[in-house]
Amino acid sequence: MTLTTLDPRTALVVIDLQAGIVAAPVAPHTGAEVVARSAELADAFRARKLPVVLVRVSFGADGADVPPGRTETAGSGAPRPEGWDVIVDELAGHPGDITVTKHNWGAFHGTDLDVQLRRRGVTQIVLTGIATGVGVESTARAAHEHGYHVTLVTDAMSDLDERRHRGSVERVFPQLGETGTTDEVLELLGRTHG
Repeated sequence: MTLTTLDPRTALVVIDLQAGIVAAPVAPHTGAEVVARSAELADAFRARKLPVVLVRVSFGADGADVPPGRTETAGSGAPRPEGWDVIVDELAGHPGDITVTKHNWGAFHGTDLDVQLRRRGVTQIVLTGIATGVGVESTARAAHEHGYHVTLVTDAMSDLDERRHRGSVERVFPQLGETGTTDEVLELLGRTHG
C-alpha cells in the first residue's frame, strides 16, 4: 500500500453511502466507520476546492430500471423501503457536491459521471464506499478503463462479505490503481494540495 501522488485535479467519489446500504451488516469496517472516514475525506477535498461526487443507487417504484438478466443469486428487484436511497446526513447538504444516481453496480455505466469529471478537468479519482466488491470495484474497473488514475481508500470501504472485500483489496485493486488508508490520503492531500 503505497500512494505516490494526487493529481492537481483529483475528485473524491463516494459509492452508495445511503440509508439502506450503510445500515447493512458490513465488514471489516462498520457502515458508521466508512461514513465517518468518507466524510473526513469529503471535508478535506471541499476545503481544497476539489470535486466531491456522491453516488447513490436507486430504482423506480415499478422496477423497470432494475438491471435485467439471470443470475444465480437473489434478484435486486425487490421493493425497497421509502428513503433507502437517501445519501446519509454526514455527507449530504453541500451545494457544490455532484450527485450521481446509478441503476447498476458501477457509477459510470448509464450515468453522466464521466462527463461531470472531464468537464472539471479531473484526471484522478479517490474511491470510498459500500460494497467493496460490488459498487466500488465496478466503478474502479470502469475508471481505470476510462483512463483515470485510481486511488482506493481501503479503510473507507466495506462489504457484506468480508472475503469479497479482502479479495478486491488484495488481488484486484493493485491492478487498477493504488491503495491506501484515509490517513495516508489526507497526508498526501496536505502535501500536494496545501
